[in-house]
Amino acid sequence: MALGGLMTGCTTATPVAGTGGPVGVVPSPATIQGGSETVPPVAPREFRAAWVSTVANIDWPSRANLSAEKQQAEAIAILDRAKAMNLNAIVLQVRPSADAIYPSKLGPWTEYLSGTQGQAPQPWYDPLKFWVTQAHARGLELHAWFNPYRARHATAKSPPAHDHISTANPAAVKSYGRFLWMDPGEESASKHTLDVILDVVRRYDIDGVHLDDYFYPYPIEAPGASGAETAALDGAYVPKAELDFPDQPAWQRYLLSGGTLTRADWRRQNVNKLIEAMYNGIHREKSWVRLGISPFGIGRPDRRPRGIVGFSQYDKLYADAELWLANGWLDYLSPQLYWAIGQAPQAYDVLLDYWVGQNGKRRHIWPGLFTSRIGAASKGFQAREIVQQIGVTRSRPGAGGHVHFSMVALMENRQGLSDQLKTGHYVAPALVPASPWLGNDAPGLPTVAARREGNGVALKLTAGKANAHYAIWSRHGGEWRFAVVPASHADWTVLDDARLGPASAVFVSAVDRLGNEGERISVLKP
Repeated sequence: MALGGLMTGCTTATPVAGTGGPVGVVPSPATIQGGSETVPPVAPREFRAAWVSTVANIDWPSRANLSAEKQQAEAIAILDRAKAMNLNAIVLQVRPSADAIYPSKLGPWTEYLSGTQGQAPQPWYDPLKFWVTQAHARGLELHAWFNPYRARHATAKSPPAHDHISTANPAAVKSYGRFLWMDPGEESASKHTLDVILDVVRRYDIDGVHLDDYFYPYPIEAPGASGAETAALDGAYVPKAELDFPDQPAWQRYLLSGGTLTRADWRRQNVNKLIEAMYNGIHREKSWVRLGISPFGIGRPDRRPRGIVGFSQYDKLYADAELWLANGWLDYLSPQLYWAIGQAPQAYDVLLDYWVGQNGKRRHIWPGLFTSRIGAASKGFQAREIVQQIGVTRSRPGAGGHVHFSMVALMENRQGLSDQLKTGHYVAPALVPASPWLGNDAPGLPTVAARREGNGVALKLTAGKANAHYAIWSRHGGEWRFAVVPASHADWTVLDDARLGPASAVFVSAVDRLGNEGERISVLKP
């Protein structure tokens, strides 16, 4: 839903209560337009998220071998910044390279926590459980981000652990340049990835499963080890002789079994099978957990808009994102639209329109923004580029949010971007858009008691069936203010406004895990 120009103004911050402990800064509610004197406006909706990379310690933890206490402090700082900025989701990398940031019987601890693969953080704790708990306490969704096939990153320093797939099942893993890669043509490799993801869905209270653009690897030149990934991102990819991915054993077995597809189509089929099985498996386990995929942002060559040129995820990474959209095998697509609006061969707005146009099943389109390119030494963005891209996205009815790559740029407030967003596009909170194809039953009514107390209206909140959040409207003077509160909160105070005075009306509704809003309850009448 377009939100451009919808929000203005700020009031004083509302304290957090009823969570059993401090959960950091809560941003101020802000004016939202619409409604009438007695009827509040429609709740703002927009997916506002940031990727938190664990690989190579890009975002978290800041370096390997930090104590558990310091890791947790860094996580809380990220979550507090996200909440203060009015983001509503974090996409956390939980499986960087066939390893895990959580205890697992299906793979080792990642080295990016301790410095050594297979070694748990000290003192022992479960980082994923910590992140989920702390995110939900702040009203933030937590989406678990998996690399489906990468088995070893070029920055890895420690040897593979005994239970890493490259050691436990070496036939499923191939060496390609400076990486190890699980072969999508090997059934045991794809089954392992699916098992890992469904294990996390069962064991953790996550809100989404998220895959990135690493399906088959970015090609490297033959016989050297330089890669196409940087050139592709720069919009300067020139096809050259490439080192083919070494999947010959699986390919030969396919041919001997009577397979008739071309090798490229066979590779895409290998990935397609995993995506379909993953989508169905996730929703068999938990209907509210959404599957999101973030492919490279330029679509297949035979469909792309006039004037768009460059690297294609379809014929280079064998990721048929257009098919996944057409078949409804995902709940949201976050194409990595990492180029400027004015970069004509890969223009942000043209590519966004392309993906919206491919979305026949009307899934969510929440593009990825290259926020970390702000201030880069080469081909850097100005902060205003990201601000403008968010504005462009809001102007498209078929796009309902965005994801920043990555959180480090927002933590560093590069060129003042975080401040600009907090007082501009993100001046008021927003609900995550609903996913009606997964369910559209309204949540049960909460029980709300209100009383005037000190400098505001104190609410006592009791959740009803399937309540995940409360949406709270308050009328001050001639303006409506809006807040989103986790259903775990038993108490919330609608503070008097320093300029407009006390609230004359307060409404509360419940919102479930899928974003469905229930009936609004008037708890304070004019």
